Order: sequence, then structure tokens, then C-alpha cells
Amino acid sequence: MAFLKPLDKNLHPDLAEDFAIFEEILGFVPNSLLTMQRRPDIVRGFGVLTKAVMAEDGEVDLGFKRLLAHFASRAAGCQYCEAHSLVAAKIHGISDEKLEAIWDYQTSNLYTEAERVALDYALAAGSVPNAVDQPLMDRMAQHWSDDQIVEILGAICLYGFLNRWNDSMATELEDVPTAMGEKILKQGGWSGKRHQP
Repeated sequence: MAFLKPLDKNLHPDLAEDFAIFEEILGFVPNSLLTMQRRPDIVRGFGVLTKAVMAEDGEVDLGFKRLLAHFASRAAGCQYCEAHSLVAAKIHGISDEKLEAIWDYQTSNLYTEAERVALDYALAAGSVPNAVDQPLMDRMAQHWSDDQIVEILGAICLYGFLNRWNDSMATELEDVPTAMGEKILKQGGWSGKRHQP
């Protein structure tokens, strides 16, 4: 059960444009934002950051940014965000086959070497304590430009905020991401329950 109940999405009509950002990303307004709207400026600020990090004119594929978010969330143990990020990845062009091979990203021919190292980077950056080291950065530099690395880390850090938010609030998972988790993540031990310390 969530520690704070999500509020109705129509409570603050002035947040409609901000909520629309996330409806486009996920197909619905997530419970995290419905809880967050108790402080409307946090929703607005998070919307601005999300638009900057997930900008369509970036150099890193939007669907892949969502996979990065998934791996960062996996490292943090936020099952809510693990499922949400895969829903967003699918909406933004990642194939079902690639999603279904997510547990085998290191060996699957559906993932490139550049993607593998970036996903390793997301796991390392999402860990506490942080596990990014010089050898990993050297591997990243073999495949990604400095600008792309900044974009990649932006996606990881965006979800770092959400990981803390949703685990601390015990945010209830919605039906669409629950179904994604059951289909793809359950085989890796995902239960859809709040991360337990």
C-alpha cells in the first residue's frame, strides 16, 4: 500500500500540460506524479527536466534512453521504475524481441557492443555506492561521444530521482506496467513490490 494516496489528476488543472508530457511517454499519468502534485512546482520542474533529458533532438535514441533508465532502476532496486521504463521503451520503438532479451543483453545479438557498455554503465551509475570507474569510462569512450555520455547519464539520473521517490512513497504500480513486469521481468525475480531494505 502506498504511503501517500495519489490525488486526482484533475485536482490542479494548471498541471494538465505537465501531465501530458508523461501521458505521451507512458500512455497514462503515473501515480508518482499524482502523489507529487501536492507540490505542483515539483511536477512542473520534473516535467522541464524530463523534456530536456528525453529531448527528441538528442543523439541517443529515445527508446534506448528508457532501457538505460531500466538498468539504473534495476541497480537501485526500484521495481516500479523497472516496469515503467520498459513500457516507455516499447512506446518509443524498442521491439518486443529486444525487450524479451533484456536479461541476456550481454550475449544477445539484438544488442550492439555500444549498447552493452552503456547498459553496464547504467548499472554502475545506478548502484550505491556508485561503481563507475576509469576502465568503464574508457569502454564508454570507445563507443559514445562526450555529448552522448552526458545524455546517457542524464537518463540514468532522471530515473535516480524517480527511484528514490517511488521506493520512499511505496508508489502503487499501475496496470500497464504491472502487465509488462509480469511478461518480461518476472523471470528475473521481479515481483512488482516495493524494494525491501
